[in-house]
Amino acid sequence: MNIADYNGVWVFAEQRGGELQKVSLEILGEGRKIADKLGVKLTALLLGDNVKALIEDLGTHGADEVLVVESELLKNYTTDGYTKVICDLARERKPGILFIGATFIGRDLGPRVAARLSTGLTADCTGLDVEGEHGDLLATRPAFGGNLMATIACPDHRPQMATIRPGVFTKLPKSEAEFVTEIVEVNLVDSDIRTKIIEIVKENKDIVDIGEANIIVSGGRGVSTKENFELLDELAEVLGGTVAGSRAAIDNGWIDKAYQVGQTGKTVRPNIYIACGISGAIQHVAGMQDADMIIAINKDAGAPIMKIADYAIVGDVAKVLPEMISQAKAMKDAE
Repeated sequence: MNIADYNGVWVFAEQRGGELQKVSLEILGEGRKIADKLGVKLTALLLGDNVKALIEDLGTHGADEVLVVESELLKNYTTDGYTKVICDLARERKPGILFIGATFIGRDLGPRVAARLSTGLTADCTGLDVEGEHGDLLATRPAFGGNLMATIACPDHRPQMATIRPGVFTKLPKSEAEFVTEIVEVNLVDSDIRTKIIEIVKENKDIVDIGEANIIVSGGRGVSTKENFELLDELAEVLGGTVAGSRAAIDNGWIDKAYQVGQTGKTVRPNIYIACGISGAIQHVAGMQDADMIIAINKDAGAPIMKIADYAIVGDVAKVLPEMISQAKAMKDAE
């Protein structure tokens, strides 16, 4: 492998049912910074069937070039189909870096592409940079159960690959910068795909995306009971916010895994984050520390969460929350 032959930053633009996934635009925003540091082109790779309507979003959010591959065989995601197309293009065009979102699809696709291209993959990254001298990608991710942050490089193989956790980076504002679109023909036939999709059944859950919430009321082990956790629902409803939880709350069955905040959950950036009975372990803090305002409620005045909070309330969640709910209702009624 002649590493000098590889250049450019590619972002896999994930879409589902013709709807572009938010993480794709987030990665484009960070990919723009990486591409500019390296002085190379940023390319969005869009696969699907009848997805040309998504091109403009990619071009106006940072991409210099959008490569579009359309086929009926790419309408629904399959590991074989998407892997073959991406690998064929990567071998032909030799990108230096390939980013994929760490979604359900990305976590399946990334390792398969990396294995087939005989390169490395840093999974579930929360930080990206490039090394100055050789331009190697520096991908940072949680390690050892989230107790350490590891920065990993892949200096001897290309493309350098990473999957990026949703919600970590912010998308760029829309730009009027010019971009190029290329429709790419690929050789993909039925026999390339070993699985057949018979039916797609979506789970009937009314799940709110906590990554988009402006106010989050989050609970941890210190909430103590499911009954106490219901107080969080009441406060969130009064404030017009959303309930979330730490890993302990999910493990205790108080709230669905989709609402977990932290390194093994989601990264959030609300205007207000109310941490109820949460100690402030590094794994949780990594997912919410960029909130504009942090309000912590904890019996332990020395808990780590109290040190990073803008407002720290020392007390029992079961006693503090009813008073907060009462005051919030009174303020709402006075409006």
